[in-house]
Amino acid sequence: MKRNIFTAVALASMLMFLACGGGHSADDGHGHGASGEHGEEGHGESTSMNAVLSAEQIKAVGVELGEIERRKLNASIAVVGRLEVPNFSKANATSLYGGVIQRLLVQVGSTVRKGQVIATIADPEFLRLQEEYLTLESRIIFASQELKRQQELNAGNAGALRNLQRAEAELNALQTRQASLEQQLQLMGLDPANLDRDNLRSSLQVKSPVDGTVSNVFAKVGSYVDVSSPVAEIVDNGDIHADLSVFEKDLPSVRIGQTVNFSLTNNPGQMYEAEVFSIGATFEGDGKSVPVHCTIKGDKTGLIDGMSINGQISREDVEASTVPDEAIVDADGKYYIFAVTDKKPEEETHAHDHGAEEEGSLNFEKIEVAKGEASLGYTAITPVTELPAGSKIVIKGAFFINAKMSNTGGHSH
Repeated sequence: MKRNIFTAVALASMLMFLACGGGHSADDGHGHGASGEHGEEGHGESTSMNAVLSAEQIKAVGVELGEIERRKLNASIAVVGRLEVPNFSKANATSLYGGVIQRLLVQVGSTVRKGQVIATIADPEFLRLQEEYLTLESRIIFASQELKRQQELNAGNAGALRNLQRAEAELNALQTRQASLEQQLQLMGLDPANLDRDNLRSSLQVKSPVDGTVSNVFAKVGSYVDVSSPVAEIVDNGDIHADLSVFEKDLPSVRIGQTVNFSLTNNPGQMYEAEVFSIGATFEGDGKSVPVHCTIKGDKTGLIDGMSINGQISREDVEASTVPDEAIVDADGKYYIFAVTDKKPEEETHAHDHGAEEEGSLNFEKIEVAKGEASLGYTAITPVTELPAGSKIVIKGAFFINAKMSNTGGHSH
């Protein structure tokens, strides 16, 4: 608090010093005093874009001069996003047949391997299908024998062709049903070749379809599940990547292969590196941002699907005309720098048209600029009006010159 008060007092004193002409008398002997001919009219609000500072003022404020320099700026684009696991690395463990959960062998966070049993389910229908498959074999044997008998009768003209055709159709239907049941039993995890009446199973195993970590468990012991009711979700975080939202204005600066440095929103101290591998072709939702997908490099320990992140997309060094950040002032929503000029404020020209200009004083012109990239204390600029090559500009103290111009209308007596 004391420091803020001190700064405010110092600033006010400096502005008073500038406004009063660096200690010059308000009445300079030329009729410019408070009660002089031009007292009120000469000190009204001015729209001048020029100001003059005496040598004493320049020294007191600490104004330093320099030039617009060509520099390479290490530019970057600030982005936000979240960690995502692609759908091909996510899977639901489901049962192709409805049943009641008997055992549940995993919980959220469990690491599983492909093919690992995560639950068992039971249903009387399982037994019925196995029973049908076993009894079907004897029916096929009987149908085969009947077909052979009808073929022999037909060969000796002792049987009816219709009976032969019926026997062929019956055998074909039974064999088709057998093939279907074999496939169903295999989907249930049973081997039809080893199935007999002594090893019928009333429960089936639900296995993990992928390697990964259990991210959600949807069932519980005693609940009924079927193909539309997954038992658990398994996520392979090894394929996790960063999904960033890039605004339309920054999109031309993004390309595949760029480096991205990011941190987790809940852990900004830990930095990760990624590389852009895909740029979206459509805008996300109602916003004007495009998804940019990045491959994460290095250790991914602790990274979880859905985490929010903040990042910077690095761009190539950009060479541009630059000035120190403090050389730019913000006024009325526009940006300006100050250049040394031969032009004098109208009031200064009138005040000194009959005397020599004070030795060491400088005239400054307020030049509007457009800001560009910023890096390491320098900002790229483009002057709205062309400046001659080698022009001297204020690189330190621009704020005070702008304050003098705003508060004194460009006067400097």
